[in-house]
Amino acid sequence: MAKTNTTELLEALASEIGENVYMDIGKWHLYLSNAKLHTVVAEQVYPLITANKPVDEDDVIQILESIPVKIGGGRREIPLIDLLPLQCQVNLVDILEKFQREM
Repeated sequence: MAKTNTTELLEALASEIGENVYMDIGKWHLYLSNAKLHTVVAEQVYPLITANKPVDEDDVIQILESIPVKIGGGRREIPLIDLLPLQCQVNLVDILEKFQREM
């Protein structure tokens, strides 16, 4: 990968997240790219992969808890973490670790 341009790296990260991480809603899988949340997540987790320390799952969970998802036409908001199955959380951490290794 060896992307030095921050914009390129963010776009690649957002794409990877959008294609591999989904929300499970009523047994439907809504991928973050379709929900237009992949870029938001990528921007929030980007500092984790540029830090000089291993990606910490607790930090990822904290970020996912801080991202609100509007439902019901905006009448309510649910933290993104509550909509992601555990396997998607694991996938996200794996993606971040991969990007960090390849930087």
